[in-house]
Amino acid sequence: MTTSQLDGTMVDRLAQFDLFKEIANAEQKKPWQSGHSAKTLFKKHDLRVVLITMNNAARMKEHHADGTISLHVLKGQIRVTLHGQSHDLHVGNLLTLAASIRHDVEAVGDAAFLLTISWPSSEELAAMKHRGYGA
Repeated sequence: MTTSQLDGTMVDRLAQFDLFKEIANAEQKKPWQSGHSAKTLFKKHDLRVVLITMNNAARMKEHHADGTISLHVLKGQIRVTLHGQSHDLHVGNLLTLAASIRHDVEAVGDAAFLLTISWPSSEELAAMKHRGYGA
């Protein structure tokens, strides 16, 4: 994979990944100080694809994304909580969330999922009342 800028934006027009090999590579780097590992697989101005691997009971505290997201479980189980309601996702499950919805994620057993973010334009970001991924 070729990058064009210091921010990691990809210049390739096509990219292919072996997700199970990526998960295995991430797991070889344990222990993770935060209990999880995140690797950006693909980054363009309008799209991010991130592989997140988590230890059992690891938790990503409440946060939001400035774009529409999807979470696709590849290994184990995760629990996504938003507005006080939990959603248990197993291998093969896909959850989508509109932009700016605050949520947290917890691993139920060792888990891995693919996070896809439809990144807003600079103009859309500037117009948002709040700013900052993860705030």
